[in-house]
Amino acid sequence: MAMIGIDLGTTNSLACVYRNGRAELIPNALGEYKTRSAVSVLEDGSVLVGAAAAERLITHPETTAASFKVWMGTDRIITLGEHSFQPEELSALVLRQLASDAEQYLGEPVTEAVISVPAYFNDNQRCATKLAARIAGLTVERLINEPSAAALYHRHTAGRGDCQMMVIDFGGGTLDVSIVECFENIIEITAIAGDNRLGGNDIDRAIAVHFCQENGITLEDLPPAARASLLRQAETAKFALSGTPAAVIALQAGETQYGMTLTCALLRRLCDPVFRRVREVISRAMKNRERESRIDEVILVGGSSQLTVFGDFLEELFGRRPAVAENPGDIVALGVGLCAGIKERSEDLRDVVMTDVCPFSLGVATYNDTRDDMPHMAFLIQRSSMLPACHQETFYTLFNNQRALRFDIYQGEGYYASENLKLGEIEVQVPPGPAGRQSATVTFTYDIDGILHVSVHSSGGDHRDRLILNPKISDTALERAKERIEKIRLAAQEDGQLLLERALRLYQQVPGSHRAQLGELIRWYQTNREWGDPISREKASRHMAEQLDRLEEWMNTDPLSSGFWTDDEDEEDEHDI
Repeated sequence: MAMIGIDLGTTNSLACVYRNGRAELIPNALGEYKTRSAVSVLEDGSVLVGAAAAERLITHPETTAASFKVWMGTDRIITLGEHSFQPEELSALVLRQLASDAEQYLGEPVTEAVISVPAYFNDNQRCATKLAARIAGLTVERLINEPSAAALYHRHTAGRGDCQMMVIDFGGGTLDVSIVECFENIIEITAIAGDNRLGGNDIDRAIAVHFCQENGITLEDLPPAARASLLRQAETAKFALSGTPAAVIALQAGETQYGMTLTCALLRRLCDPVFRRVREVISRAMKNRERESRIDEVILVGGSSQLTVFGDFLEELFGRRPAVAENPGDIVALGVGLCAGIKERSEDLRDVVMTDVCPFSLGVATYNDTRDDMPHMAFLIQRSSMLPACHQETFYTLFNNQRALRFDIYQGEGYYASENLKLGEIEVQVPPGPAGRQSATVTFTYDIDGILHVSVHSSGGDHRDRLILNPKISDTALERAKERIEKIRLAAQEDGQLLLERALRLYQQVPGSHRAQLGELIRWYQTNREWGDPISREKASRHMAEQLDRLEEWMNTDPLSSGFWTDDEDEEDEHDI
């Protein structure tokens, strides 16, 4: 039985195992470490997970979903054709695919995992992540904050001396900032801040909205396929600007061709609203520190951290350019793999000590007097408290002859209890008597795995304990969800399927004058894939990939030119079109 670490990302997900003294990324069936966090329901009812599913966002938007991580912990229902899923069920399909690939690679069953989550995930979101794992058939006792995992791996491999660092994790859908203090073999998270609805996707949307404004159209009014195509091109263009001064975005909608050139200066202007929010999160993290000390280095992780425009912004903010982690897109997964090794008590990691902090304050709703209309918060554990944390407070009766004290438990920073997230409630009985005579002592214990234990002991001797696990689903409903997901057949991941889905996506994007040639290429490839011998199929796949690369390169540079097709008649695997 193997334990793995999983970075369950908004855009991409990765799996990692700790063995032979190091964290080792696990390749999927395509031989790639990153699996796109995308799910598509095929015509036969099976489900495709990964890169091929992401291609179908444009060709089959009504049966494909991505970026569902941002809806974890909510009641949102995502409809894919005739099927309806909750976000945690879609995440369970991704986790199931990762576990299946890991079993194939490791040659043994995978039953347990450590999963990373954004540092600013609230209790609902963390419980939804654990629920997704349970639906996928995985045991998950430990969640680790993404920037904490990155800090763990960076510290473990960099070999730097005692220091204090800031880790900025800027991904596709979330932003986390952590202050980390490293002393000998101790890695201590001292403060965190984040925004669970801020990431590279917001930059893509800003580019797409500007594109529509320039061309006199509206993003929301575009057909789903055209909208998905535009957002994908926006993502490609923003990364292209890290190596070129300009990138062209083109969109074919019906008989009309739209276009725009994205420059570095324009991208920076479009990013300004996003970067203002980034600055606010960084400022919040700095203020959340209990003790002030010099930041020795700033480390960037996450896919969006690789944007040159993001580095430029941070250089202006800090006065020097932060360092991008050696493996910015993989470092969280590698850190989670290390965490799995620590949890398995691997011999060479026994001396590593890692602490974390509470992302949100925890408390109960209270009244000051009988005239209060709205209960306010009495905080027992403040945000950024080091974990595990324990604190207790005593509360008194408010009315004469009051016979019970009920405590509504909340998570959040709002003054009024109603502004925060309710986690549960607990009630104890007290003897009747004058107001203020009877009391109850409430003890909060918040452990390293993010589980809150609440204990209440009344002056009358009544005692109640409760674990606040917030499962949001009954055991019966959980079993039904597991059975439903287990019955769904995962379609095999293969290069041929990915190339075909990619070609079909490009078919919708290219100008009409070139569709005939691409259609012939698709038919030729399908014939070779179905009827060719292994060598012919391999040659056909190689040729198909080369042609699609040339086509995409042409589309991303100059949509008005032609001549992107290969005309080398000497190639053995060339086809006639």
